[in-house]
Amino acid sequence: MTDHTFTPEDALVAIMVGISVSDETIRTSELLSIEQMVNFLPVFGAYDADRMRRIANIVFDLFEEEDGIDALFGLVKEGLPEHLFETAYALACDVAAADGALAQAELRFLQEMRHVFNIDRLHAAAIERGARARHMTV
Repeated sequence: MTDHTFTPEDALVAIMVGISVSDETIRTSELLSIEQMVNFLPVFGAYDADRMRRIANIVFDLFEEEDGIDALFGLVKEGLPEHLFETAYALACDVAAADGALAQAELRFLQEMRHVFNIDRLHAAAIERGARARHMTV
């Protein structure tokens, strides 16, 4: 197991990278979505974006381990204040929706995330609907 600790911003980046790699394919649209959110969302206002590569590498390493997703969720839960759990879920939904399709692995990641972070089902549905609406095309 790793001995890494995450800042709250690191934890959010890790969740976004995690949902992106959960289907074993990192799409350009997902990477651009992550980059835009880190650059423009208030929660990342004081974040050093140069840390993103280090966090991504930690996530990649975790996904090589047998229980890597569980380890990722443990690190994120440890580094993230509870009031940002729904924020993390919203960011994960936005990254998952960025390419216009949800793979089964992404759906499982989100389901596990709802469970681990105890996200109310109605709140999750509203967050998911918002992500879907933001990523619609004409």
